[in-house]
Amino acid sequence: MKKKLGLIVNPIAGMGGRVGLKGTDGHHILEKARRLGALPHAPARAVKALKEISPKINELELLCCAGEMGENEARLCGFEPRVVGPEDSGLKQTGPEDTAAGARQMLQLGADLLLFAGGDGTARDICRAVGLNMPVLGIPAGVKIHSAVFAINPKSAGRLTLSYLRGTGTELKEAEVLDIDEDAFREGRLSANLFGYLMVPFESALLQGQKSGVVEDERATLEAAAEHLVEMMEKDALYIVGPGTSTKPVMDKMGLSCTLLGVDVVRNGQLVAADANEKQLLELVADREARIVVTVIGGQGYIFGRGNQQIGPEIIKRVGKKNIIVVATKGKMASLEGRPLLVDTGEEEADELLRGYLKVITGYEEELVYRVE
Repeated sequence: MKKKLGLIVNPIAGMGGRVGLKGTDGHHILEKARRLGALPHAPARAVKALKEISPKINELELLCCAGEMGENEARLCGFEPRVVGPEDSGLKQTGPEDTAAGARQMLQLGADLLLFAGGDGTARDICRAVGLNMPVLGIPAGVKIHSAVFAINPKSAGRLTLSYLRGTGTELKEAEVLDIDEDAFREGRLSANLFGYLMVPFESALLQGQKSGVVEDERATLEAAAEHLVEMMEKDALYIVGPGTSTKPVMDKMGLSCTLLGVDVVRNGQLVAADANEKQLLELVADREARIVVTVIGGQGYIFGRGNQQIGPEIIKRVGKKNIIVVATKGKMASLEGRPLLVDTGEEEADELLRGYLKVITGYEEELVYRVE
């Protein structure tokens, strides 16, 4: 008997990332993202996952929502899916109720696994609909990806899906679904809440961990690392400072205000741009030498592709790997337990550029070299 795989794509997930909106929850934010030139992000990432699954196309029955919520992506990859709900949804804008309704139908139809493309908001909608009653796996496609229900990237989602459906020993475990207050997030305040749990296939090499923060006793180390970095800064070079509490001390050392959860740009100790989006950053680096300063997401290991999508792949390629500066405490690096740093920029060329090793500033005149995948 063929295994049944459910597929739901939230086509608006992640659209706010590169334009600096830190999410797309709410109609008014979505419209603002579109006005700023944001393009759909999740469909292409769903296709990447499905391409990993398509060699086993004859062994699966694919259930999906109509049109842009999964059907289009499935047919693009050669599947002849069974469409749940209306044959032609005609959806111009999807919402949480569409995701939840699709998940409930797939549960009723006996899907062996539900694969979804979205972010924490999409995970929350699916959690509300199915709870622990069916296995679920996320293709990371949102701006906010704090939950532990996502594969590390789309290709890993496809591989983990195949592994589980083949029954090759992949275990199921309960994983946390977290979501944050987007309005507070845009104001520079991180307010994350545990929404519930989903059952996910678990392979540590393919599944991302839950995001964790900086512990209080590491603050002095961060300040020392920031002092070292500021002393290293070169005259007339632009410094693109990514979001996070680990990069905030860099701005503090220069006496500059910081967009805690956004991207700021400085030059010669002066603020050039605050809370910049991808378009602004591209314009700034067009004719100037630049550096990128980012940190490591604790518990996950990401340096690009989670919460800093404004620093898109084109910017990374223009700046170059040798001009990327990573700041993290020794404690945060040790918490990775030898796992590599991760990148998920959305473009394979940029991801490949970053592969290898990068220096990580861990204190004053203290650095280590760490592997990136």
